[in-house]
Amino acid sequence: MSHGHAGGAGGAHVHGGREADRRALATALALILVFMAGEVVAGILASSLALLSDAAHMLTDAVALALSLTAARLAAKPAGGSMTFGLGRAEIFSAQVNGLTLLILAAFIVYGAIGRLVSPPKVDAATVLAVALAGVAVNLIAARILAGGGRTRSLSVEGSYRHILTDLYGFAATAAAAVVILATGLQRADPIASLVIAAVMLYAAYGLLKASGRVFMEASPAGLDPNEIGALLAEQPGVVQVHDLHIWEVTSGFPALSAHVVVEAGDDCHERRRALQRVLEERFDLHHVTLQVDHDAAPQAPLQIEIAPPEQR
Repeated sequence: MSHGHAGGAGGAHVHGGREADRRALATALALILVFMAGEVVAGILASSLALLSDAAHMLTDAVALALSLTAARLAAKPAGGSMTFGLGRAEIFSAQVNGLTLLILAAFIVYGAIGRLVSPPKVDAATVLAVALAGVAVNLIAARILAGGGRTRSLSVEGSYRHILTDLYGFAATAAAAVVILATGLQRADPIASLVIAAVMLYAAYGLLKASGRVFMEASPAGLDPNEIGALLAEQPGVVQVHDLHIWEVTSGFPALSAHVVVEAGDDCHERRRALQRVLEERFDLHHVTLQVDHDAAPQAPLQIEIAPPEQR
């Protein structure tokens, strides 16, 4: 029997990205907190639900960023004791919380918007427009920081990034509502913009909850088809059978695979295992791999019984 494991390259890549994630999260958090305080004041003075909705969303942005920052720091701690994979899944938990806050906040915004559609208050559209345009600029900067120049983001950072994006769309909708009010006097444009913001939040919440739920349920990572991988392993020279194949994601950017492989009797199972690991790394970028390799049972010769002739008995 031969057991194989390979995991160093994948782990180094994950830890290298987390330091960049922490810097981006801390910078974006400071930016959002400063702007949020000014928006709350402006929303109250302008009597704008759209602005207050954006401010409430920016509060959840700040909470999401702080939670993601805490999760990233926990995930960077080395594995030890009973936590043999470390605390990487703290990032997935953070993404779940971010999705739930978006969902709950969207429900409150819808409730407030319905009331204002029935009885719309007078909105100071000029103030709303000025703050909304400033909000677009601030969120563009924060989104660019979290985007990381094309770097692969952890699911936790992705949650914060989606918060920022929905806030960006929300400010754009708020600015559009302010322009409508200034041009036509239609005060209901403000709660209508709030409903648009809520719809964007619900869409982002669905994506986050679905993605983080897949990790918690240990589904195979997106882009990795277990059937395709199993078939490719079974096609390799010397492989008789592949079964008990499991592919899951320990945390963002940390896929893992384990399988039981049966090779031909008399084959070099150690070399066969190394060859299979190379295939998994080159074709699917899988580095955390555990393979149990066994030899196929040697064919048994048929049992022969010789019966002596009667004269020899």
